[in-house]
Amino acid sequence: MSRRSTRRLVREGEFVAEVDVELVEAEGAWTPYLSLEDAYKLDDVRDALRAGDIDRASQMAIRVYRLTPVRG
Repeated sequence: MSRRSTRRLVREGEFVAEVDVELVEAEGAWTPYLSLEDAYKLDDVRDALRAGDIDRASQMAIRVYRLTPVRG
């Protein structure tokens, strides 16, 4: 079994958060997959963004962005 670090984007409404996670690769399994802890972290970031709690999302994420339309 091996692990490699990567980043996942979590989008909720007008916000996007960049979150560091580890992908687990194992022989004979459906790989790569997230650990349960990382899956919960992504859910927590999504919940914080949904609630508009940018400070809490920023504590768990590398960066948080606000999306603005280029054309409307």
